[in-house]
Amino acid sequence: MSIEFILGNITHASTDAIVNAANASLLGGGGVDGAIHQAAGPELLAACKALPQQNGVRCPPGEARITPAGRLAAQYVIHTVGPVYVSDAHPAQTLSHAYRHSCELALKYDCKTIAFPAISCGVYGYPPQEAAKIALQSCQPFLTRLSVRFYLFSQSLYDCFVGEWQRLPQSQQ
Repeated sequence: MSIEFILGNITHASTDAIVNAANASLLGGGGVDGAIHQAAGPELLAACKALPQQNGVRCPPGEARITPAGRLAAQYVIHTVGPVYVSDAHPAQTLSHAYRHSCELALKYDCKTIAFPAISCGVYGYPPQEAAKIALQSCQPFLTRLSVRFYLFSQSLYDCFVGEWQRLPQSQQ
């Protein structure tokens, strides 16, 4: 399996699963969440609404849920909620769990390829360098069974992820 870094729009990913950096309601929002919902069409929103919820929360931070992908090229959308950096008591742990639980769910549904955005690096305010390191370390154990693609929305974020990957010891790549 492999890891790739792509400067571009995750809604164009041709993978088995696309990960949505969602909010806890899973009913759409801004950033990558809004883009995925818009590209997937109303089927995605309907699938999200059908998921069990408690007090409006369908997916707590660090966890993941899966739905059909609607009009996207992927088969599934895996929704995960990353930490809001300034208000999460343990943001690194929550972010790591978001990546790991997404990979575990992909494998449970026999996915071979998965596309990730930079979870929590937008309005949730996670420092990109730290987030990239956590993302790569969290996904690394799954690279024997999954091909992981990171779709990064800016050149600076792309450079950050590639730089962190290059800093990992060769034995971990």
